[in-house]
Amino acid sequence: MPFLLSKIENARDHILTGVLLIIAITLLVTRHDGGLQNTRIIAMTAMSYMERPLSSARVYRTALQTNRELHEENVRLRDELSRLRSANEEIFQLRELLNFRYANQDTHPLIPVQIVGKNLTGLRNMITVDRGREDEIEIGMPLVNSNGLIGQVVIVGRNHAQVMPIQNNLFRASARIQGSRSYGMISWSGSGNTLILNYVPQTVIVEAGMVIETSGLSNTFPANIPIGTITKSEPEPGRDTQVIYVEPFVNLSNVAEGFIVQYIPPAEIDSLVQVYEVQF
Repeated sequence: MPFLLSKIENARDHILTGVLLIIAITLLVTRHDGGLQNTRIIAMTAMSYMERPLSSARVYRTALQTNRELHEENVRLRDELSRLRSANEEIFQLRELLNFRYANQDTHPLIPVQIVGKNLTGLRNMITVDRGREDEIEIGMPLVNSNGLIGQVVIVGRNHAQVMPIQNNLFRASARIQGSRSYGMISWSGSGNTLILNYVPQTVIVEAGMVIETSGLSNTFPANIPIGTITKSEPEPGRDTQVIYVEPFVNLSNVAEGFIVQYIPPAEIDSLVQVYEVQF
């Protein structure tokens, strides 16, 4: 019986202790609410200072990823723009060639060709086209495009031909100033794209911008093929002729297509020229 009473007293003590602790905590919370608020503010401030560098690192990492994606997109768009410009330029050139073919189909037959090889690094420059003997290409036929004269066929194979371009130190063609009877011989200056028209008398008035074209007198090229425009002229020392500098219409570095003009000189004229060369 005394043992049971001691247990009841101990339980009473524990219950009383728990009640007192609850009351104490309640009083602490209610009486020191400002202190807890200050603690909360300090904790939040500390967390904000810790969050700032972490947030900056996260933003920097995101910016790097975005920058890499934008760079890849920029490269893709540049490649697409380059291909679109190339396609547009090709379409423009093909349209010009078609217009040229329709405008000249009643003069001489034109054979469309693709330029498949170029050697433009020296004095003996050469162009290769994808048509040859099987396409009725012959030595001496001119190569032209919608801008003007490109060169002349000098070697013919079965399916390909070699063309001597106007920028070759062996190239010669009889030419004239368009709209006049002032004739000369056109050749390459040996550097750059500049051509030279020789043997034009100093009495002939020459102005920049005048057009030079084939004369048709050499029995090699048909007449009226545009060659280029005059940039300047100067008297030839010790002679009564002048040197005329010409910028060609055709830029060989960009040309990719053209036409072989099926021009065959009259056989009688050609034979007379050969007889003259033998006799004199």
